[in-house]
Amino acid sequence: MIELTNETDTKIDRVPLQAIADHLTDKDIELIITDNEGIRELNREHRGKDKATDVLSFPLEEMEGFPLGSIVISYDKVQEVARELGHSEEDELKLLFIHGLLHLLGYDHETDNGEMRAKERELMERFGLPKSLIERGE
Repeated sequence: MIELTNETDTKIDRVPLQAIADHLTDKDIELIITDNEGIRELNREHRGKDKATDVLSFPLEEMEGFPLGSIVISYDKVQEVARELGHSEEDELKLLFIHGLLHLLGYDHETDNGEMRAKERELMERFGLPKSLIERGE
């Protein structure tokens, strides 16, 4: 189940995100929707990068009964990128959720041999979404 904390005024439809989560895991996930300033503070505190980013993932240790971890998404970035690339905010939110969830599941596009990109591509097709985050950077 997704435990949603929404720090914005935007209404978030958890149903499509839950469908994605259910496809990949049976563990609970904490999802925090914040703004650029909120994610900037977390990025600075946990990664030493003093800038806003689109999504952060915080996996928890594998323990019985514990959630998989937390995903934090900047809704300011969702709006920015959706407008810039011409797709819906809902699609952008799903893309970022998938990206964050794959990190919680142990994927890492910075160190793997394309496994995360392949999994994202598979999920984009399954859920009818635009290009993945990794493909955008290529």
